[in-house]
Amino acid sequence: MKCGFVTIIGRPNVGKSTLLNQVLGQKIVIATDKAQTTRKRIKGILTDDDSQIIFVDTPGVHRPLNKLGEFLLDEAKVAVPDADLVLFLVDGTEPAGKGDKWIVENILKKTKIPIILVMNKLDKIKNMQKIEENLMSYKLLFEENIPIVRISAKTGRNKDTLLSNIIKKLPEGEKLYPDDIVTEESMRSVAEEIIREKILINTQDEIPHSVAIKIDKYEEKEDIDKIYATIYCEQKSQKGILIGKGGNLLKTIGTEARQELEEIVEKKVFLGLEVKVEKDWRKKDNLLKNFGYVSEEK
Repeated sequence: MKCGFVTIIGRPNVGKSTLLNQVLGQKIVIATDKAQTTRKRIKGILTDDDSQIIFVDTPGVHRPLNKLGEFLLDEAKVAVPDADLVLFLVDGTEPAGKGDKWIVENILKKTKIPIILVMNKLDKIKNMQKIEENLMSYKLLFEENIPIVRISAKTGRNKDTLLSNIIKKLPEGEKLYPDDIVTEESMRSVAEEIIREKILINTQDEIPHSVAIKIDKYEEKEDIDKIYATIYCEQKSQKGILIGKGGNLLKTIGTEARQELEEIVEKKVFLGLEVKVEKDWRKKDNLLKNFGYVSEEK
């Protein structure tokens, strides 16, 4: 039996969350085309007859601009030493950039943990020469040869090849989770993320990065779950945008989130949303802690 932890690391928007959802065959993490979609490490567990892979999805690595950015970077960093294998996921549509080089120099070269270079977004590239040129730019970041797998997280292309390469690298061991467990996330956490995803999808500019969600109350009943949540933003103008004319945008966000939650819990959901202003929360340690952004390093 092969069993181990696999950390997925890479720049923002390279497809880490999309890859995790693809290999699990179901959505457990939110995925959008906006940076900072993933804010916390999330475990996804894939179990079959002869292996159990515990994937750890991490926030995209980028230079932090505030306390929240520092937390996101810490989340990625602390996930590497505990792993049995690291997937360095890169965007195959472009050559290696400063962000990729920073990850290799500051995180990956400091570990002895095995690494697989995973080149994503093959579905977007038709020119084979371009693929090889981009791949070479990533290979040159490393002093030694490392395994390489080309994939499309969106379509699932070469997913089985990636999984077989992962299993080869994992240690022998007993299962750490029951067969039917796919994630450790609580429904409170899932609800927060789904609400935030709908905000990411329905808003633009700085709004998506300026919000935090807190579940104030979660009541589980046999026929209905009642969820009361607060959306926190940093400015009054952002609050106005989130609510929308006549409350239309907040209603859209709530409806979309409720419908998805009903699919997950397989029963009716009541979702009550409120918007509040918490000025500069991304810069304040106490507010970050209140919203669940607490680094293990601190």
